[in-house]
Amino acid sequence: METRLSPVGRFETLLLAAEGTEFSAGAEQVALGLAERCGARLYALQVVLTNPEYEAMAPERVQAEAEAARAHLAELGQRAGAAGVPYEGLLRHGADPYVEVVQAAEDNRVDLIVMGRRTRSDLARLMMGDSTAKVIGHAACSVLVVPCSCPVPSRRILVATDGSRLGDAAAVSASELARRFDLPVTVVSVNVPGHDQARRDEARQAIERVCQALQGEGISVEGIQEEGRPEQVIVELAKQKQADLIVVGSHGRTGLQRLLMGSVAERVVGQAEVAVLVVK
Repeated sequence: METRLSPVGRFETLLLAAEGTEFSAGAEQVALGLAERCGARLYALQVVLTNPEYEAMAPERVQAEAEAARAHLAELGQRAGAAGVPYEGLLRHGADPYVEVVQAAEDNRVDLIVMGRRTRSDLARLMMGDSTAKVIGHAACSVLVVPCSCPVPSRRILVATDGSRLGDAAAVSASELARRFDLPVTVVSVNVPGHDQARRDEARQAIERVCQALQGEGISVEGIQEEGRPEQVIVELAKQKQADLIVVGSHGRTGLQRLLMGSVAERVVGQAEVAVLVVK
């Protein structure tokens, strides 16, 4: 796990998907705090939802929405300036926000997208919003999903690993953030009932390897091996340990490359009450 060479551990350029609503307030706060701590450049993107037919029928409304978006981007720029964060506001028009977010991330070669998560309903509590899922699935970079009232992480980071390449990538990102924010880390690997002893040994070895790497970075770390449904264990352990940031890989060892995102990552984002970093 090479923290110095791995690009997934960098947080030098961030893209905030801003809405100007209560649902993006937490994401805005976390993006600004993260950019300040990491010395990163921050882009803030706001999308005016429209299409040619809508623009032709209601040009005044489209113009008003664009002006409101510019005002919000300018306000974010003032907050970034006060924090000493290099900033650029981006305004785009489009019919689907995720397309514009993914394209802006690619155009500016960002290391991380920060976006808000809408309040989950009782009927959809196990899943995330469709737009959020599409951004995570299609973006080439990692994505940090922040519930509306979440502050900048200040207590503990929980990172899940299964010994896979993306499990290691998640650990690299957790290590970088732990050093930046001076936070302890809990490393967890979850055995699904029915795993044979070989898989259990691999999980234990993965925990030990990650813990040794983080300790080598001067980070306070503990390792825990649990059994159960991975997403439930991760979310519950985060509550028990009072972790305010969860870090997971976008796919686990059983993830199929044809899928946009692994089911564990999707369910963790849908169920967690804290920010979740999905590492690509």
